[in-house]
Amino acid sequence: MNLSHLAYIGLGSNQGDSLTILKAALKQLAEHSAIELQAVSSFYQTKPVGPQDQPDYVNAVACFSTRLSAQALLAMLLEIERLHGRVRDPHLRWGPRTLDLDLLLYGNEVIQDSNLIVPHPELCKRAFVVYPLLEIAPDLILPKQGNLKNCQAQLNAGDLIKLSS
Repeated sequence: MNLSHLAYIGLGSNQGDSLTILKAALKQLAEHSAIELQAVSSFYQTKPVGPQDQPDYVNAVACFSTRLSAQALLAMLLEIERLHGRVRDPHLRWGPRTLDLDLLLYGNEVIQDSNLIVPHPELCKRAFVVYPLLEIAPDLILPKQGNLKNCQAQLNAGDLIKLSS
């Protein structure tokens, strides 16, 4: 039996034409036979996390229905990043990037593998994830963390600039 899971993906870019890159990545994901796009948030301009001597990011969150396993979906996300010129530097955690695709949630599963932690460990600490996620799933309950609105109450949306819907 091949069950479908709802997966929430965080998207970000701050190199090149970020909006075009994010839209292309969404299209690549939606074209996969085991993935169906359910919703995409607005795009937001945000300040970088970590070193501030880099361009602002464009961020969004998307919801997909998928028959892929969490590990297979992660492998696909990493490949799409690579195709868009993402080079992962293990010494530079929060540097600039052409494309960043994070698996935020995979159904109600809690995953703790060496290469994948779901729910994403920084999810509730990032306004650029929480606000777009609330836009497309306002009643979402997070595994181990409860109502997503509890995360929102701890964040400041002051640095978020909505670019488009």
